This record gives sequence, structure tokens and C-alpha cells, in this order.
Amino acid sequence: MVSTKLYTAIYAVLFVSATVQVLVEFAGLAYGTAFALIMVLSVAKAVLVAAYFQHLRFEPRSLTYLLGIGLAAALALTLAASYSIL
Repeated sequence: MVSTKLYTAIYAVLFVSATVQVLVEFAGLAYGTAFALIMVLSVAKAVLVAAYFQHLRFEPRSLTYLLGIGLAAALALTLAASYSIL
């Protein structure tokens, strides 16, 4: 079983990542740069949540790949939706 210290460290990383996302939004960066940074942070957070809090790290690889396909589809839809904003 994973220790409480590891879960606390992952929570801290997620908290810091969310704070950085907010700072990126208010930094006044170009849309493309801000969007890329936020997407990278979002994918990293999604992977951490899925791996540890949903226990995918300890599941068979086929289940992990299935969720990876879902994540890729969600990312593709988000990218497609972003083009309508421009």
C-alpha cells in the first residue's frame, strides 16, 4: 500500500500545479503560450490523479492503456474546441 506521505506529496504537487495554472492565466502571456502551458500542466495533473488516487499504477497495463486512450481523446476534443475560440 502506498504511504500517506506519498499521497500528501502528490497532493502538494497538484496544489502547486493548480496555482501555477492560475498564475499563467493572469500573467498576460500570448494565447498560444498560455494554452500550451496550461495543457501540459493539466495532462500532468490528470496522470498523477489517475496513477495514484485512482490506483491505476497498480492495475494491469491494459486498463492503463484504455484510460490513456480516453485521455488522448479528451485532449483532442479540447484542442479542437480551442480553435473555435480563435
